[in-house]
Amino acid sequence: MHRHHLLGRREFLETAAAAGLGLGLIPDTAHAAQLAAASRAPIRSCIVIFYYGGPSHLDTLDPKPNAPAEVRGEYRTIATSVPGVRIGEHLPCTARLMNRLALVRSLHHPMRNHNSAAAEVLTGRTPAGGDQELLIDDPRGLPTLGSAVSYALGPRAHVLPYVALPYTLYNVVQLPGQSPGMLGGPHDRFQVDGDPNATDFHIAAFDGSTDLAGREALLHRLDHASLPGRAARADAYRERAFRLIASPEVRGLFDLSQEPRRLRERYGRHRLGQSLLLARRLVEGGVNFVAAFDGQTNGQDANWDSHEKLFTRHRQLIPPSDQAFSALIEDLEARGLLASTLVLAMGEFGRTPKINRSAGRDHWPDCYSALLAGGGVRGGMVLGTSDKIGAYAATDPVTPGDLAATIFSRFGIDPATELRDQTDRPYRLAEGQPLTALFA
Repeated sequence: MHRHHLLGRREFLETAAAAGLGLGLIPDTAHAAQLAAASRAPIRSCIVIFYYGGPSHLDTLDPKPNAPAEVRGEYRTIATSVPGVRIGEHLPCTARLMNRLALVRSLHHPMRNHNSAAAEVLTGRTPAGGDQELLIDDPRGLPTLGSAVSYALGPRAHVLPYVALPYTLYNVVQLPGQSPGMLGGPHDRFQVDGDPNATDFHIAAFDGSTDLAGREALLHRLDHASLPGRAARADAYRERAFRLIASPEVRGLFDLSQEPRRLRERYGRHRLGQSLLLARRLVEGGVNFVAAFDGQTNGQDANWDSHEKLFTRHRQLIPPSDQAFSALIEDLEARGLLASTLVLAMGEFGRTPKINRSAGRDHWPDCYSALLAGGGVRGGMVLGTSDKIGAYAATDPVTPGDLAATIFSRFGIDPATELRDQTDRPYRLAEGQPLTALFA
């Protein structure tokens, strides 16, 4: 079993000092007061970590050790820092931080295919196209969460409101739920395409950006760059893109070489680890919404979609995610950013309670789990329970619409705010209800 060293608070402060950051932590004795204040003040940023393919909730956050063998699986459970709450044995770092996290064990929705389920989770809405295996994005449809936040914040939004990294998601077609839909190019994501762990990692759109005399040539190059969706053709996006690349402060947010080696190792020298470190740099610089994706394409060996040999595959996937997620939470807290940053980690669905004949588990959106941290979240909270085999929500069912409403409300945005499509038809930002029980 892989285990990762946890930097203590003093060590994080020393690392920050070595980086010239001069940042500190609020002591444990002030933690309750910090949470109370944070729950009243709007957040500045949100990081959504999306585990594409669907991790098994039964083998991570909602184990069933007393269930029959064909349900409980191969993994043991471990205690967490919250009495009575146990999780899967390959999450030791997350277990130690559970008193800083909120665990939802009753998340559910009706979409059983990757594309439709991703659309449901990343927009907070059941897709109009229904539960299709190869559902595609509707350019007139409802926006992804980051685009909706960018729109709703209005003048409060950062010059770089929404970043997605480290790639665009695909399942034959581009996975729906990543585009601005009816909001159009001005609210599209700034897409990072590349491995932040690579020695030559850089943002191609910034190439040559210090030569402001070449502005027209630069804009021409942006017109032909592989920017997402309709953004490459949108005048508003072009102007915003130029403002971004003309800003040395914005370019500097993507420079991971400024981070101490020890901190980079704490996150993990792999794509996910360095992606979450980059997410922290972005929110530290004021970016409002970051979507960090784990798993670019679909398949047994490509992402979390373990229809066969699940226990072997999840042993490969869980430790790096445990390492990177826990490092992000500790780092945000060490820098005083956790109170103003809401972190949400989830997949598009969970896995079937019963193990199949290929030693895997299949798609299961009827009940699964998510983690929240920061932004005023009450640490140690468990919202909702599943039944004895993790098949259905037994108490307090939660929908992706509820998570979306929670994100908007924590930004100080009314989830009932209206969007209007090209036919002037009104839509609420979110149909769900904020999970107020999770906040102090």
